Formats: sequence, C-alpha cells, structure tokens
Amino acid sequence: MRFMSAFSTLALAALCMSCASSKAPLPVVSSLELPKYLGSWYEIMRLPNSFESGLTCVMAHYSLKANGDLNVVNSGHPQNSKGTVKTATGTAWIPDHKEPAKLKVRFFWPFSGDYWIIALDPNYQYAMVGAPSREYLWILSRTRSLPEATLQTLLKQANEQGFDTSKLIRTEQDCLD
Repeated sequence: MRFMSAFSTLALAALCMSCASSKAPLPVVSSLELPKYLGSWYEIMRLPNSFESGLTCVMAHYSLKANGDLNVVNSGHPQNSKGTVKTATGTAWIPDHKEPAKLKVRFFWPFSGDYWIIALDPNYQYAMVGAPSREYLWILSRTRSLPEATLQTLLKQANEQGFDTSKLIRTEQDCLD
C-alpha cells in the first residue's frame, strides 16, 4: 500500500511538472519610444481568439492619456457587414519602465493581458505583438499590407519563438476607412 501511495505521489508530481509551462522566455524589443508607437495600426495577421472572431478590417488606435497610460481603441467589421463597425476601448500601461516593450492591456476590469512587443520596425512601420503564453500573436502595420519578404521574416521569427504560425489568420483589409 505504501508503494502505491508513493508511486501515486510521484506520478502526480511528474504530471504536474509536465503541465507547467516549458516555454522559453519571450524576448521583446530592447527599446520603445511610445510617442512613435501612437496612432493607427492595421492588423495583418493574428492567432485566432474569441474576441476577434469573424472580424475583418481590424485596426488598433493608440493615444496617450493624461496620466501617461495609453487609450486603446480596437475596431473591426463583422464579416458580411462591411458598413458596421464593432469597437472595444481599453487601457494599456507599462508596469515596469525598465522593460517598456512589456505592456499590459485591459478591456474589462479587473482582467488584463500581456501585450509584449517582440518585433518593431526601426521606423515604426510594422510591429509584432505577442503574449509569453504564445496564445496571442498579432502582426501589425501602418499600411493595409506588408511586403511579403517582411511578412515571411516576421513569421520565421514568431515560429522560432514558439508561436504556432500554422494557425495564423490573415486579416482582410478591404474595407474603406
């Protein structure tokens, strides 16, 4: 009986250890000039998520609040309804100013999520944002599309960082502003 109890304990411990996150730390860009990041971004690709399900022409707009946080307005058109726009407004902030590319974002209090900038064009023309869990990933651009070579470079980087790029959805950007 004692053997079974010890075996069960060891088996449970092994199972728990295998459930623990084995993901490598997610590297982020080394610097972020927040004023350059402000403005509108088109979503080029994303990992599927419930809050954007069925949306096309997805965009994010970032503006500075008086307290230094960011106002975040995400918008998208439901498929088959290009005239209607759905929006979600939230707040983003930098919890640790020693790591400015590791932001938190909140759309529904008290829940917040990681918004880590893992790639950023030197001229702030494209960005790749993800979460350390690897459950969320967005490729963003200042324009409705990215050159294919740039997109392939970002996809390779995302794959190397442990994201399942085979699940990425290309976001249609065929709506008029």
